[in-house]
Amino acid sequence: MPCFLWDCWPSLEISVVLCAMGCIQSIGGKARVFREGITVIDVKASIDPIPTSIDESSSVVLRYRTPHFRASAQVVMPPIPKKETWIVGWIQACSHMEFYNQYGEQGMSSWELPDLQEGKIEAISDSDGVNYPWYGNTTETCTIVGPTKRDSKFIISMNDNFYPSVTWAVPVSESNVAKLTNIYRDQSFTTWLVATNTSTNDMIILQTLHWRMQLSIEVNPNRPLGQRARLREPIAQDQPKILSKNEPIPPSALVKPNANDAQVLMWRPKYGQPLVVIPPKHR
Repeated sequence: MPCFLWDCWPSLEISVVLCAMGCIQSIGGKARVFREGITVIDVKASIDPIPTSIDESSSVVLRYRTPHFRASAQVVMPPIPKKETWIVGWIQACSHMEFYNQYGEQGMSSWELPDLQEGKIEAISDSDGVNYPWYGNTTETCTIVGPTKRDSKFIISMNDNFYPSVTWAVPVSESNVAKLTNIYRDQSFTTWLVATNTSTNDMIILQTLHWRMQLSIEVNPNRPLGQRARLREPIAQDQPKILSKNEPIPPSALVKPNANDAQVLMWRPKYGQPLVVIPPKHR
């Protein structure tokens, strides 16, 4: 369910946690007033200052967990004189993705976003797949139903990270012999803080963030399970950028499909034709 006004205050503790973590980009200090009198008091964004963790407990897959990207904003909505509804929340889109799993000289598997890769779209929605265009609908949004007689003050927050599984063996082979030698991932995102009038579809961009997650894992498949993988540079992620000038939201970032439904897993052998391993959910 959306985070209605009276449910927004508990998320204040999320901001407190962020402040204690360090490595936070913040534009607090001077409130900024936008159209309709909407005020942004504070925006914070960070990536946890910890390395990606690697899990070799499974004989079938390698798992890794990246640090979390986190963002929070404190917003004040002025009194709403009419019977209308406003939603303030986070919208996120992926603007670049490289995700390769190398299997020695045999080839590589690759998660791909064809329309993004071919330049047909500028970015693809990273919505939860249900509440388009919003990233989520718990702490990620706040809904204010008018008319209201006083200011509505609230904090909205979001977080994101990667926790995938990669097969040790070649994904198109019947063999279960470990052949994985390297994992490489590089993804870029734009995240917008947005206020939308659901009655008029008026959308106001309040803040724009850029962030990136990079990953390289070297694997020796000949070593015993539990001793195969090693994290390579970058160990620490670059911190998010809070832009001084907002960027427009591409239309493709507001509609279906989202990245999870559009991605396809390809097998690209060193010799021979590429194969579709897992087709996109959305066609």
